[in-house]
Amino acid sequence: MSVVVEPTPEPEVRSSTGKPPPARGVLAFDVGGTDMKAALLDDAGDLHALVRIPTPRDERHPGDAIVAKVAALTGEYRARFPDCSIESIGFVVPGLVDEDAGIGLMSANLGWRDYAFTENITRATGLPVAFGHDVSIAGEAEMRAGAGRGLRDVVMMVIGTGIAAAVFCDGRRVRAGGYAGEIGHAAVPGGFACPCGATGCLETVGSAGAITRRYSELSGSPVSGAKGVLEAARRGDPHAVQVWDDAVRALAFSICQLSAVLGTEAVILGGGLAQAGPALLDPLRERVKSGLSFHRVPHLTTSVLGQDAGLIGAGLRARDLVAGP
Repeated sequence: MSVVVEPTPEPEVRSSTGKPPPARGVLAFDVGGTDMKAALLDDAGDLHALVRIPTPRDERHPGDAIVAKVAALTGEYRARFPDCSIESIGFVVPGLVDEDAGIGLMSANLGWRDYAFTENITRATGLPVAFGHDVSIAGEAEMRAGAGRGLRDVVMMVIGTGIAAAVFCDGRRVRAGGYAGEIGHAAVPGGFACPCGATGCLETVGSAGAITRRYSELSGSPVSGAKGVLEAARRGDPHAVQVWDDAVRALAFSICQLSAVLGTEAVILGGGLAQAGPALLDPLRERVKSGLSFHRVPHLTTSVLGQDAGLIGAGLRARDLVAGP
């Protein structure tokens, strides 16, 4: 006898304020190059007690520093919600990862190599761990509860200090042993030398970090971030106009390549640069459309889940871990 299990609809995920403490939930952790976020996700899809702290740093033991903070925060959540059964942890990090083995293979910014996150977090907290890559899991969250719902061929591109992507083909995330999605380190015309060791990487032109750095170099004037460059471009600053246009051109080139190779139907933009809205999307749409001929022209949109997509994805993965068949 065969049993058909109907899929459970994904709940809307939202921040919780003033709601009663949940009876059970999972913890979600999203480790970034600058900040680390944590929250409790309940069965209804509410986020409770979201916190943001500076990412712990230890040059000699970078992975251990992260695990120690996860254990400490887990203890704080248990104390804050004593009547809540916390069942698992969702934990996502940047860099190269082996999700199945629970290992952070390499993080250029945070310094670990071949670090057994799942094993060490479970040992420190006593909880099972769902481990993954931050951008990939953010993409899963968008596919399940955000801008990608109902779509099958999607790329989520997160543009911040660097650029990374989550690639979905026919409804499945392309993993390639942790190496898929490194679009920030694919070459584009006009790219520069990259800290990764290659020359021409998209990150050197199209990332928020590159926009800020290149404007300062060309103008001789420091600027706080890509938002400041955009504001200068709106005032007609020729250096800012050039840097912004170069970034849009490079991003459009990469999106056209994705469309030609994968037949992508939508590109979801996340990260800090996506907050530029129409100032980014409008010229990017024009360049992508002009760069394609018979190809499927992807719909360009921004993340629905925003800056918390990785955190939400981590929570959903943690819930899957204990949900059973």
